[in-house]
Amino acid sequence: MCEGAGLRMIATVRQDVRPEGPGGDRRRAEARKAGENPNLATRLARIAAQLLILVFFAPAIAILFYAVVPPPVTPLMLIRAVEGNGISKDWQPLARISPNLQRAVIAAEDAKFCSHGGFDWEAVDTAIERYREGGYLLGASTISMQTSKNLFLWPGRTFIRKGGEAYITVWLEALLSKKRILELYLNVIEFGPGIYGAEAAAQHYYGVSAAELTHGQAAELASVLPNPLRWRPGTRGRASTISARMNSVQLGTNGPCS
Repeated sequence: MCEGAGLRMIATVRQDVRPEGPGGDRRRAEARKAGENPNLATRLARIAAQLLILVFFAPAIAILFYAVVPPPVTPLMLIRAVEGNGISKDWQPLARISPNLQRAVIAAEDAKFCSHGGFDWEAVDTAIERYREGGYLLGASTISMQTSKNLFLWPGRTFIRKGGEAYITVWLEALLSKKRILELYLNVIEFGPGIYGAEAAAQHYYGVSAAELTHGQAAELASVLPNPLRWRPGTRGRASTISARMNSVQLGTNGPCS
């Protein structure tokens, strides 16, 4: 019995100390196994870094594209289409959109559009204070911020969506002129279920082109912007307030804010 145990021990020792092949195969295999995890970690870190760079610069690349090309579609349009609304839109350059409507949306949505860098900080402070007191996270969205949201994001009032909106707005203001921002805004903003942009809204509600909108019609269209799915032009008294404010909005000779 002792002799059998001794033979098994000798066999085990022989197996552990067996010589390597001429090329050192065993050592190379062990080295490869030892290096697999660090190499995998390096690859994952590289992929993560590339994704972060892509996320960081993707809005800037898209905005540069939209500086010269009309957006073909927006996330909001696709979301509304899935919800059962169609997509009615007709891109028009700013020169073919009535100055009345340009004044109306500035008067209604962002009176400081020409003077801020994308953010109305006084309105932001007011919105934060309202939220702290138990209200909703709303208000303080400038035309630049609304354009960012409509071009790239989804509807909602979460901090994540608001954070993304703010980040994109920085790029928007840095890369585009105020004239182009307003042009994008007036072509993608939602004026009703499935109705996007000034031309589609003017045709749908008044049977005229965006260039032909009167002072009163422009004020009525701008009045629905806070809630275009429920409000309709001419059904709320807000239009009269906007109409009075429009006279103080100066567009300039070469476009808005010039």
